[in-house]
Amino acid sequence: MASAFPEKSSTPRLLSRERLKSFSLLPSRFLKEKFLNVKKKVSNGLPSVLQKQSLFQVSPPELVFENFATQEVSEMVLSLVNKDKFPRPVKVSMERSPHFELMCPNDVFHIVPPATSSPLRIRFTPDEMKNYCHELVCLTARERIVVPIRAIGARAILHFPDQLDFSECPVKYSTQKTLLVHNIGNLAADYQLSTQSPFSVVPARGTLGAGDTMQVTVEFHPLTIGDHSGSLAVCCNTGEKSIQTNLHGEAVDANIGLSTYSVKIGKTFINTSNYTTMFIENRSNITAHFQWKTFPTEEDENEEKRRQCCLLQPLKEVPPDNFIEEEDTEQEEGSSEDHTALLSYMVQEEMEKVQEDPMLFSDDIFSIEPMEGEIKPNCSAEIKVSFKPLEALGYLSVAYCSISGRESRLPLRLRGQGQGPLVELSCRALNLGNIFVNTTYVCEVTLMNHGAIDAPFTYIHTTANVGYCFKFAPEEGIIAPGGIQTIQISFNATVAGRFEEEFQFSVAGSPTSAILTIKGRVSEPEPTLHFNVNELDFGDISFGFPSTKTCRLTNPSPVPLSFKLCMSDDGTQPAVGSFDQIRNDSDPSWTEGIHFYVEPREFTMNPRQGTVPPQGHQDIEVTLCSNTVMEFYRTMLVDLEGFGSGVASLSITARCLVPELRVYPHMLLYDECRLKVPYERKFLVVNDTHLPGCYGLVPQKRMEDTPVFYSSPQPCGIVQPHSIAEIPVVLEVQTLGEHRSSVVIGVFGDERNPRSVVLQSTGRLADIYPVPRLIEFGRIPALQPNSQTFTLFNEGLVPRDFRIETVSIWGAVFQGNGLPRVGVDTPQPVTSVPDVVPEFPSQLLSPRREWLLPDQQWSAQQ
Repeated sequence: MASAFPEKSSTPRLLSRERLKSFSLLPSRFLKEKFLNVKKKVSNGLPSVLQKQSLFQVSPPELVFENFATQEVSEMVLSLVNKDKFPRPVKVSMERSPHFELMCPNDVFHIVPPATSSPLRIRFTPDEMKNYCHELVCLTARERIVVPIRAIGARAILHFPDQLDFSECPVKYSTQKTLLVHNIGNLAADYQLSTQSPFSVVPARGTLGAGDTMQVTVEFHPLTIGDHSGSLAVCCNTGEKSIQTNLHGEAVDANIGLSTYSVKIGKTFINTSNYTTMFIENRSNITAHFQWKTFPTEEDENEEKRRQCCLLQPLKEVPPDNFIEEEDTEQEEGSSEDHTALLSYMVQEEMEKVQEDPMLFSDDIFSIEPMEGEIKPNCSAEIKVSFKPLEALGYLSVAYCSISGRESRLPLRLRGQGQGPLVELSCRALNLGNIFVNTTYVCEVTLMNHGAIDAPFTYIHTTANVGYCFKFAPEEGIIAPGGIQTIQISFNATVAGRFEEEFQFSVAGSPTSAILTIKGRVSEPEPTLHFNVNELDFGDISFGFPSTKTCRLTNPSPVPLSFKLCMSDDGTQPAVGSFDQIRNDSDPSWTEGIHFYVEPREFTMNPRQGTVPPQGHQDIEVTLCSNTVMEFYRTMLVDLEGFGSGVASLSITARCLVPELRVYPHMLLYDECRLKVPYERKFLVVNDTHLPGCYGLVPQKRMEDTPVFYSSPQPCGIVQPHSIAEIPVVLEVQTLGEHRSSVVIGVFGDERNPRSVVLQSTGRLADIYPVPRLIEFGRIPALQPNSQTFTLFNEGLVPRDFRIETVSIWGAVFQGNGLPRVGVDTPQPVTSVPDVVPEFPSQLLSPRREWLLPDQQWSAQQ
């Protein structure tokens, strides 16, 4: 753009050679030099280029044409100065050029008076906007002077400020400032920008067209507090000197900190997690990025990375000889060089990972969440610190917060106490008191887990003193949180004397053991047993009915005692009880009494022998089942195993009676009974006493000619006190006529006084009759069979045998046999085969019993 360039002058700019050398200067000075007029530049340049050793001096030593236009003529003047006191000739020559022209005779001598100058004009005519170069040669008698001639066409000029001040900025935070850069030259600038840490610039290189503008971002990221200075160097593709902008900034700590610099987490059970919170407070105006680190400084991090890389380095230097043992494998997978290259590549990868590792905070016990993040201005971030101990120890660690705005990492001290299982004994000391030798003493203690985790425990064995005499069960186990474990302790000493022992239960995860102290005294035992009552009185008991009483045998001694019971004057043959007696109605004892070969054993003790625990008791059941009508005065004796017989006794009294039972009625009437038909009646057994009784109907002894059979489905039984029982009696009459049968009912224990009753009955026959009583054949053809049916009825309760004969005076005789069932009709066919035509009557005949029918007679066989 034309407006981006300064106004053109007809007189080109003149620059000295020394000024064109590449050295750094401020942008303002650079621009001032670019736009000074030619005369001023020339006048300023003369004193600096005087050559004392030369008789001639050329001013300026170099001709530079600037700000020219295409096809426009520009001229510059070159002065030849004679410093001698005498006139000197100078030959001026310049090769022919289409663009440069010497405006005086070429290749001729010019006389220059002493102490004066002679001007030479050089004309420049460009045909395009580009750089040109040429030279002018001045030849004297003593020297040859070459004057370079250059024409600078289009050029790029970038406008930068002399200084950029960031003022106060937070340390470890990127503060950016943007510059608007204008290319006020007439040529696109291929630029390169560079600076030094803690400054940086973006973009660092690029191209800016003539007259264009762009934004350049300069970033100030100091890592330490204090003043920081630098420069922004700008180099273009013109080959000219670079310009520099001074950079300055002051780094300070921002108002950012931790709510606390020490975190203490309360006691935490091992393998469980506990946590607390704290805050990172950002009271500044910047967005702070934080990370929790393991090391306090970046130098320590780098040292750790170098250490890890050194540990990897030996692997990289493993000689190929180490692979000789793998020759067979190498032939398949590649040469040793391939292995070395692969190993080197793997090591290089690991080293790169180490270098890229941010070294964030890492600890087996403590953890922090979040590990990194950002905090907006005037805000805070909540940080969760978790604690998970592995042992019941005190833990200490330090985490370092690397955060924007603070030069040093902020230390956070972490403290926590690991808590093992909280196991306690229900009592820490046991006094067993007086214990007898060779006597097992058992007691219990309880392990209680007051903690929130499982408590594995183990009993630690000891053999000191009498420790081997103790046994603990269980010896190991796991107690759930809030649970208990009962430990049973058994002690059996073989030596008398006092003792005091300590026993330990180790708890996994707890630095201390649960200790139980047990003390006591071992002495020789003094056994004794006694009953809780002085006498067992059974009172009145019924013959053959067991009666049970209970007593308690107590052992007040601290040792277990083995006992055995026996009853004075008691027999050996088992007694017979009423419940066994009623199972057999044919037992002769109902009428003859019980016959014992030896005295009956009427007393039973349960248990008869056993062991009473120390300071314990044993309940004894004494059962009396008497088979003797008498009054009892007996003594139950206690024998102690290993100590003696009859060390304790108990008196037992009782009176055995047989209750008076009455049978009603004395005569049981059955009235008329059909022969061989069963009839049932019942006797009543009445017990008006306060004792139960046992009765039994003595079974009948049957003969061939016995006229009446009797039996009972329930011949025996028990009648309770003040109660009535029934004896059913089934009777079958075998012959006709009246009968009186004597029945004997025995009372168990009163065999000398059986009850006798009478059964009265009358036997008669059963009735049989036909239906219909008249059989009408009507008119029937001769010589052809014709059948009719009639029915026989049996009114009795038992089956009857019968035979039927039919006699016809005109025809044949037909016979039939049958056995009608009780109370059931039996149809019988009758067939007639007449040999004559007239009507005929007939009759059925029976050889024994007859019934009158119309013109007929019937008989039934008994």
